Amino acid sequence: MTDAHTAGILPCQTIEDLIAQEAITAQTPFDVDQVQPASLDLRLGARAWRVRASFLPGLGRRVTERLKDVAMHELDLTRGAVLEKGCVYIAELQEHLKLPLNVSARGNPKSSTGRVDVFVRLLTNHSRAFDDVDAGYTGPLYMEIAPQTFSVLVRSGTRLNQLRLKRGEPAKLSVRSVGVDLSPGMGGIVGFRGRRHAGVVDLDHVDGHDPRDYWEPLETRHGELLLDPGEFYILASKDDIEIPVLEAAEMTPIDPSVGEFRVHYAGFFDPGFGTEEASAVGSKGVLEVRSHETPFLLEDGQTVARLVYEPLTARPARLYGEGGSHYQRQGLKLSKHFKAWS
Repeated sequence: MTDAHTAGILPCQTIEDLIAQEAITAQTPFDVDQVQPASLDLRLGARAWRVRASFLPGLGRRVTERLKDVAMHELDLTRGAVLEKGCVYIAELQEHLKLPLNVSARGNPKSSTGRVDVFVRLLTNHSRAFDDVDAGYTGPLYMEIAPQTFSVLVRSGTRLNQLRLKRGEPAKLSVRSVGVDLSPGMGGIVGFRGRRHAGVVDLDHVDGHDPRDYWEPLETRHGELLLDPGEFYILASKDDIEIPVLEAAEMTPIDPSVGEFRVHYAGFFDPGFGTEEASAVGSKGVLEVRSHETPFLLEDGQTVARLVYEPLTARPARLYGEGGSHYQRQGLKLSKHFKAWS
């Protein structure tokens, strides 16, 4: 049972209470699987806009006000639309917030979004930072979408990001370093590199794409991998990752001084991931890696990211993987949009 005075991440049953209390509403009925163990999936609304520049509305300004300055044309997502790589879009979301004064929130891409190199960030009215939602916020939600490697097909209802809600600030957080696995496995494959001139990825089509049309397998004989500037890689963590049932975690990039690359666009890990209780022992963290302006040589086991653990206010009624998951017992694995590599 949730302690109303406990600081931490809100579990699924508390999120469902907020929905019942209309602190979270939506333009259409919520999907039955929309509430995750410690987060809420967010859905694209009816409209998106191609914009000439990313922006933050800033204090005292609404997203729609800033859109007038940067919008190039409007897209009807009810009919489906292709979002082209190298372009930036702003989309309205179906969900609307009226948060209690002691509840804040944070957005993050879903795992499947990060694994196809689609960069997404949450926007709210009056926001001065992406992804962060102030405690007590009342208003609509928007998303910035910037496909990097593949053009993608989306529709109204497509889920690209998720919202984690939090009461107060926990007194203590724990941090764990994450290394990269470059030891040969799966027939010698240590990772995948996105093909630059692949076709469109339909983000609602599960197991619907031949991975060889989109990805190049990578092998190494010496436990090293040279990252080329501007390329996108899928790699795996060296060690298994476990998230205790009373905690949630977020994978964050390491200090840029350690290496000229970015790891993990999609960073939320739900309680129960990789634990015996969730029957998912042996789950790796999949790393979405993009090198910046200079080539960088990665070595097997090198630290590339950090996991930050936060407590939950109560044990979630459901744990990660219960009822099935595309990433249960995962090793090196592409997103759910692709058939298994063979």
